Amino acid sequence: MNIHEYQGKEILASYGVRIQRGIVANSPVEAVAAAKQLTTETGTSWYVVKAQIHAGGRGKGGGVKLAKGIDKVEGIAEEIIGMQLITPQTSAEGKKVHKVLIAEDVYYPGESETSEFYVSVLLNRATGRNMIMYSTEGGMDIEEVAEHTPHLIFTEEIDPAVGLQGFQARRIAFNLGLSGNAFKEMVKFIDSLYNAYIGSDASMFEINPVLKTSDDKILAVDAKVNIDDNALYRQKKYADMRDVREENPIEVEAKEVGLNYVDLDGTVGCMVNGAGLAMATMDLIKYAGFEPANFLDVGGTADAKRVETAFRIILKDVNVKAILINIFGGIVRCDRVAQGVVDAYKNMGDAIKVPIIVRLQGTNAAIAKELIDNSGMPILSAVEFQEAADQVKAALS
Repeated sequence: MNIHEYQGKEILASYGVRIQRGIVANSPVEAVAAAKQLTTETGTSWYVVKAQIHAGGRGKGGGVKLAKGIDKVEGIAEEIIGMQLITPQTSAEGKKVHKVLIAEDVYYPGESETSEFYVSVLLNRATGRNMIMYSTEGGMDIEEVAEHTPHLIFTEEIDPAVGLQGFQARRIAFNLGLSGNAFKEMVKFIDSLYNAYIGSDASMFEINPVLKTSDDKILAVDAKVNIDDNALYRQKKYADMRDVREENPIEVEAKEVGLNYVDLDGTVGCMVNGAGLAMATMDLIKYAGFEPANFLDVGGTADAKRVETAFRIILKDVNVKAILINIFGGIVRCDRVAQGVVDAYKNMGDAIKVPIIVRLQGTNAAIAKELIDNSGMPILSAVEFQEAADQVKAALS
C-alpha cells in the first residue's frame, strides 16, 4: 500500500527521524492558513508547495514549487490543486492532485554548504535480507545514477538475527563523506529510519533527498513509503492512511469483492485461478502476438456469482477485445467452473460483447468441455494451452 509523502513523514517523525516539517492542505485557502501556522512553528518565511500524489518525479511535472513569501502561497496552491500531474512515474493521463503539502524552507544559508543524499531501505530478494541503499547523488533519479555512475551507489545488508549494527550506520555516514556533527546526525538518522521501516512493516522507505543543512542537521526532505499489504491486519493505524483516489478504480472494486486484479495495457482479459497459471497465461497471450489486459486470479472458487463478478470487472476496461478463461480444476471441479461460466454468461445477457475462450484442465475436464460446447452460448472451448492461444488469435484476427 502506497501512502502520501506527508503520511510517510508522520511515520518517520514518530520514530525520531528529523523531517522537513509541513502541513497538508486541501484548498488554496487552507494552504495560506497552513503557511501562517508553519511560520509560527518554524519561523520559515519561504514555503515549498508539494503536490501529494502516489508518484515520484513531481517536481519535473510542475508539482513542486517554491513560494518566496506567504503572498505567493495561495496562487501556487491554486495552480497545483486540481491539476492533472504527469510525471515519469505516472501514466500518460497523469494523476489528479487533491491536496498539497506546505513545507518549510530548509535550504537556508549558514556556515556550510547544503548537501543532498539518497537513502532507501528495502528487501534484497536475492539474499532474503533487508538492505540500506544509499548514495551521495541525492535529488537525482537513482536509476540514472545506477546506469551512469554505479560506483556512487553503496549498499549495507542487515543480518536479520542481529538487526542494524552501530558500525554499519557509521560506515554509511563515512561513505557519504560526513564528519563532525553531521556524521553523528546521519548515524542517528539511519538508525531511526531503519526502526521506522521495521516497526511499520514497510516494504520500502525511500528518502530522496536526505538533506545536510547548512548548520549540519540531517533531515528527510521527501518520503516515498510502501507498507506491506499482508501486514495491514496488525497495522490498522497505517491501513487508515489508504487513499483509494490514488488507486486504479477497477483494482479497488476487485479488492473489495475479494479478487486479485491488476490492470495492464493489453486487449485480452484474463480470468485464471492461481498466480503461477496467471503468469503462464499472460505469457501465452504474448506468444500469440497480443498483450494481456489484466492479471485476475479468481482463487479456489469459480461459481457463477464469482465468475460473473470477474466478467463485469474485466469488461470495465474498454480496451478488452476478448477474454481468456484458463482454470486448472484441482480443488474446484472443472464441470462446476464450466457451469459457472455458462450461468454467468446467461445472467449478463448482452453485456458481453467480446469473444470468450475457455480452457479447463483437471478434474472432470471432459465433462466441462461438453457442458460448454452444448450450452448454446457463443463460448469457445479449448483443451490444450496452444489450442487456447490459437482460439484467441482467431477471435481477434
